[in-house]
Amino acid sequence: MGSPGGSTAGASRTVKPPFSPPPHWQYLNVLVVEDHSAYRLLLGWLLQKLGLGHALVTDGFMGLDAFTSRPFDLVISDCRMPFMDGYSMTRAIRQHEREQGLKRVPIIALTANLQNDSPQRCRKAGMDAWLLKPLTLEQLHAVLVRWLPGGEGRYVEPYAAAAGASWPTRATLVTTFGSDMVVDQLLETLLMEAWEDQRVLRHARVTLNAPLTAERLHRLVGSLVFLGGTGLESSAVSLIEQVQAEGVATHKAQLEVFEARLCAYLEYLSEL
Repeated sequence: MGSPGGSTAGASRTVKPPFSPPPHWQYLNVLVVEDHSAYRLLLGWLLQKLGLGHALVTDGFMGLDAFTSRPFDLVISDCRMPFMDGYSMTRAIRQHEREQGLKRVPIIALTANLQNDSPQRCRKAGMDAWLLKPLTLEQLHAVLVRWLPGGEGRYVEPYAAAAGASWPTRATLVTTFGSDMVVDQLLETLLMEAWEDQRVLRHARVTLNAPLTAERLHRLVGSLVFLGGTGLESSAVSLIEQVQAEGVATHKAQLEVFEARLCAYLEYLSEL
């Protein structure tokens, strides 16, 4: 179960998002289930800053009712609430999804105490990740990027801006491989193969084909490390392990984010 590491004190109301939210986020909706009024207000404010639609409710019963009444793309729930806690609500939501044949919506635990609300307990209930109070915009952003549905490659600019500094340049490639002609040949071959692998990977994700997904991720690792570390290869290796252990559906959102980042990198290489 993923999470951003640790926590920092309080979310400053002067902090601005470190990027322009992906355009498709304006069409997504997040359900917040939290009995503490101050945290409901804070989460509502942060989600508004990030351009996301949202609904705020006060306990698990209301959360379950909201979830079964309209579609949501992600749920953030406090673990401990009166009437129905986050664990019970999550189990009820997972049962509802199974009975209705619905897609699995990510549920993020919100807790102030990882000793009582351990990641293992959250995972057992059916939650996917956790956020630690006191909550910051950076924490929330990191979880949303990982778990919200992707935009099928439509939001690659934030990743390009964040990772571009570590990507190879034309000059470094010429220095490494000796000449412009060799670089052109290598890039042409690498991009042709990588774009095909990306196309097959997307098909494998959509069809929930775990063996094919893992196989194409493995091929892409070879392409990514060929020109030097980008950070994408470590993400691919992690996804291979997760897909092989738990299947594609559980990690579909992570795969969408990886594909968006991969497309940004390949587009960058095509301009070199």
